[in-house]
Amino acid sequence: MVLCKMSDRTMARQVLLFIWFLSLSSALGQVSYSIPEEMAKGSLVGTIAQDLGLDLKRLKSGKARIHTGDSAEYIELNKERGVLLIKERIDREALCGQTTPCALHLQIILDNPMELFRITVEITDINDNSPIFKRDERRFEISESAVVGSKFMLEKAIDADIGANDLQSYLLQPTDHFDLKLHSQSDGSKKVEMILQKPLDREKQENMSLILTAVDGGEPPKSGTVQIHITVLDANDNAPVFTKPIYRAIITENSQSGTSLITVSASDSDKGSNGEVSYLIANSDGVSDIFHIDENGLVTLVGKIDFETSKHYQIDIEAVDNGGLSDSSKIMVDVTDINDNTPGITVMSKSNAIPEDSPKSTVIAMISVNDPDSDSNGQVQCSVNENIPFTIKSTSNGFYSIVTDSDLDRELESEYNISVTCADEGVPSLSSSVILSLKISDVNDNAPVFDKSSYEASVQENNTPGLSIFRVRARDADFNQNARVSYILEDSSVNGVPVSSLVSVSADSGVIHAVRSFDYEQIKDFQFRVKAQDGGNPPLSSNVSVKIMIRDQNDNAPQVLYPVQSGASVVAEIVPRSADVGYLVTKVVAVDVDSGQNAWLSYKLQKATDRALFEVGLQNGEIRTVRQVTDKDAVKQRLTVVVEDNGQPSRSATVNVNVAVADSFPEVLSEFTDFPHDKDYNDNLTFYLVLALAVVSFLFIVSIIAILSVKCYRWRREQMFYKSGANLPVIPYYPPLYADVGGTGTLQHVYNYEVCRTTDSRKSDLKYGRPCSESIISLDSSGTQTLTHAQRERLNFDDCEDQQKPPSADWRFTQNQRPGPSGAAGTPEVAVGTGPWPNPPTEAEQLQALMAAANEVSEATNTLGPGTMGLSTRYNPQFTLQHVPDYRQNVYIPGSTATLTSNQQQPQQALPPPQAAIAAAAAQPEPPKAAQTPANKKKSTKKEKK
Repeated sequence: MVLCKMSDRTMARQVLLFIWFLSLSSALGQVSYSIPEEMAKGSLVGTIAQDLGLDLKRLKSGKARIHTGDSAEYIELNKERGVLLIKERIDREALCGQTTPCALHLQIILDNPMELFRITVEITDINDNSPIFKRDERRFEISESAVVGSKFMLEKAIDADIGANDLQSYLLQPTDHFDLKLHSQSDGSKKVEMILQKPLDREKQENMSLILTAVDGGEPPKSGTVQIHITVLDANDNAPVFTKPIYRAIITENSQSGTSLITVSASDSDKGSNGEVSYLIANSDGVSDIFHIDENGLVTLVGKIDFETSKHYQIDIEAVDNGGLSDSSKIMVDVTDINDNTPGITVMSKSNAIPEDSPKSTVIAMISVNDPDSDSNGQVQCSVNENIPFTIKSTSNGFYSIVTDSDLDRELESEYNISVTCADEGVPSLSSSVILSLKISDVNDNAPVFDKSSYEASVQENNTPGLSIFRVRARDADFNQNARVSYILEDSSVNGVPVSSLVSVSADSGVIHAVRSFDYEQIKDFQFRVKAQDGGNPPLSSNVSVKIMIRDQNDNAPQVLYPVQSGASVVAEIVPRSADVGYLVTKVVAVDVDSGQNAWLSYKLQKATDRALFEVGLQNGEIRTVRQVTDKDAVKQRLTVVVEDNGQPSRSATVNVNVAVADSFPEVLSEFTDFPHDKDYNDNLTFYLVLALAVVSFLFIVSIIAILSVKCYRWRREQMFYKSGANLPVIPYYPPLYADVGGTGTLQHVYNYEVCRTTDSRKSDLKYGRPCSESIISLDSSGTQTLTHAQRERLNFDDCEDQQKPPSADWRFTQNQRPGPSGAAGTPEVAVGTGPWPNPPTEAEQLQALMAAANEVSEATNTLGPGTMGLSTRYNPQFTLQHVPDYRQNVYIPGSTATLTSNQQQPQQALPPPQAAIAAAAAQPEPPKAAQTPANKKKSTKKEKK
């Protein structure tokens, strides 16, 4: 029955709402619409263009837009169709809560000319929320002595909807003992009480469960339930009673937490514990989070209250005794307003710039002002700052326009900061302000002007390409595009090279960049011109001269010209042991291609075997002895000289100088092998050893094949010789240490080598001698005669005597140190030289001689590589060949019987006359032995070195 009445009432309200909507009219630029909440996005609100009498073209040309202030934009304008559409889903409960009517206030703004239309859109409620209870269940303890008609206050349900969709009725089931009673209140809500209809009997039923259902008036209706649990007690038969049915209180907004509001009181006629009363707040809508009531009935503020949010509060209170009996009352709280909100200024439309010839009363901005306070606290007056050609005018309630008040002149003032101040009429008054920046546009009537008449700058050489050198700057008194200066590099050339290949100019900033890296040694300075041009129409320009100077940088390290460092040979300077103090050893020559103090060189001795023996001239690089050279000084001396320039930071180069302290060349040779070689040579040593082994193996195989071929050839010739008789010419045999130089050979001299090789191929000794004669063996042109053995011996002795020079007193060899066969036990043949054997050699001796010759050639070839001393490059202008004795005159000569010794006190053995040698050869009874081969000499030399 109740539901039917609610449905009829809802239908009547909808009909009245529809008739009211049809009666709406548009007057003085104001239109109102009514739409239900929860409409879909894009739904039609109304044809605004038709309702306002505007053309669609006017909406587009006027840049029509919607202004909503600080609220969210729920409505959007479709300028193409001239209609208002739903932009975002609208929830009336979230937007307005319980406030009615709920409406959106919009403004439509048009430009050229500026127009303002106010739109009001009312949001009607639909039944989209069900009634809800704050708690899911409620428990009561009721004495069995409770009289019929006892009242029990129940929790009210909350329905966020309004009107017909709001909460309408309650239903309690079952109704055996209790019934519901509703009391309408001044705010439209209903107080729900549960009335005892039938006495309770704890012995029959101690616990009861009831269901309270709240139903709204929507179509279809929605409902919410709460479970009620009742426990029947004994004894307590009197309920508490409040002294007043309604209490009233007043509180100021923004009051501090803990502020006392009011004290309520309730009395209970029972005695003892049944007469003790407790108080509680029964609101389920968040009031309990703002207010609190203690056990004495004192109500205090625990939350924050704001007049702009809620002006009134209703606190439902309940007094309950220990027996479960209760009474209810309410407190009506009124909130008073204070001036706690400053006016809010919103710029609706604004011009950023206007020309200086704009007429008077030109609108430059439109603003809206809102103060949420009430009465005089919400009344606002606006003004602009003084001494500016602008004023502010009020167009309607809360809307203002800022217009020009006099003529504008950009040359006097190019930009204005308009301060708009709005103050309310509260006590004390609160105000807020906003600053609007406005620029005055100009015409192009000023050319750019450079800061200087000419510019000079410097840059250090070896700069990074793209380096910023410096900046030219020109200023234009005009504004905006007319004052925008662009920088252009004028075409010119420097030493035939376009200046654009040297520098570039940033068109926007005027920064001059280096296009490439400069070299002071190539170019020291250059000039060019830069033009500044503004962006006016037509453009104006001016130019300026720029000079760039290149600064020298210490970018080149000193280069050592002498001594030359070579990895292929070791260069050593020889200092005699008789050298005095200040003896010039050598001179380090270096140059630096830089200029100025960057090219000033100084020489320092970094490391030395004996620092007390040598010094280096700081300025000239001359290496001289500091003291007298003694016999205790080591033969090997290694100096490291640092050549350093005077730049910042300085650069340097190092050179290693090897010095040999010796009076004789053999002493240098004996120590020469200990000089360190370059790292590259050490790294490639293994490769060279493998290569040498492969070459020797190849030569050995070739030698074996050659020996076998010669053996077969000679065997056939011997057979032919024996068969042909004694009429054939004698073919001489040349031992390995002799060669035919009758004009057909390639070597003009014959040298006797002694090669000493060790496992460390970097340490090798090489001794060589000059030829005794240009013709050791000569043949006549017919080839049918040969010299006799005695004639060859005599000829050899004569040649040696003619060419042999007296041995030097400071370099002598013992008999065992002499190279070649001179160190062996001498036979007559050996004493005068290894000429042809008296008897034809055997095949075994010939094979041994050929194999020894092959090994001799291969080992001598390997030895004459990086182990030779480069004497040709070690002498500078101060150190000539006169400092070095000619050791080539003091070597062993094949065929000589001189005994050279390294002991200077040992008397030199005189050379015997050739006749004595011939006689000794004739007196020798034993057959001559074969000469010692180079292979045997090599082995013996190795043993001696070991």
